[in-house]
Amino acid sequence: MSRRDAAPAPPPPGGVLWSLAGDIRMLLALPAALTLQVAHPAVGAGVDEHSVFRTDPWGRGERSLRSLQLWVYGGDQAAEEGRRLRELHKMIQGTDATGRRYHALTPAYYAWVHATGYPVYAHAQQYIGRRPFTDAEHRTLYAEWLQVGRILGVHDRDMPGTIEEFWPYYRKVLADEIRSNAVVEELLAVDVAVPAPDRGPLPLRLLLKALWPVLLPPFARFRRFVTIGFMPPDAREAIGLEWTDEQERKLRRLGRVVRLVGPVLPERLRYLPLARRARAEFRRSAR
Repeated sequence: MSRRDAAPAPPPPGGVLWSLAGDIRMLLALPAALTLQVAHPAVGAGVDEHSVFRTDPWGRGERSLRSLQLWVYGGDQAAEEGRRLRELHKMIQGTDATGRRYHALTPAYYAWVHATGYPVYAHAQQYIGRRPFTDAEHRTLYAEWLQVGRILGVHDRDMPGTIEEFWPYYRKVLADEIRSNAVVEELLAVDVAVPAPDRGPLPLRLLLKALWPVLLPPFARFRRFVTIGFMPPDAREAIGLEWTDEQERKLRRLGRVVRLVGPVLPERLRYLPLARRARAEFRRSAR
């Protein structure tokens, strides 16, 4: 059997991730997942020393989002993307803030980066999804997230196999490892200079560049708000992030708007391009 034949398949069409990962509403939750990832000292050090998130934030975000879409909707390209990411991370190593040596592919660190997606997705669904997940949907989502992990090269022995095993693992990492650091603080800062968006049609880029001094402050405040808001409460506590009752009420109001608007959008606006194409192709093949 060839390596390609043995490659793990992406989650099945029609599953929970199939509806979730490409929905533009879930973009609101991605900063929380990223921040929870880098709150691990080893992951934070790797991003601090090797990422271009400061010099090319929009390009990095676009590449990361495309990668995530390929894991779920990429078909044969999913495994190829997983191999590309592992190859990319082979050279990422150094010493973290605790003085501990790290390598990006150390199983515990690599698995944590992947593991954060499940609790953040589950928490965000309570606010911006049609309704909270049922127990069966939680189990399906977790099983599909494990399948995505296999695409990325996360071994089954390094990730809890069930939800019942996941939560003790997750809480132990929160208690033993997770804390604020320079990268977390930078991602949450409202006074850090962020370049104007450099993606999209030229007229739009020029307009955003001209208006960016006015748009950046509210954008930075909103980014901080959704990053902390869509982070699970126990993760907030581990990092030391404050969240007030008033902020919770604002998040719930935002969630109500998103839940009303999202479902009535046409699919070409509701889903990201790669997800939209995959979903359309699946419907054609089903017919």
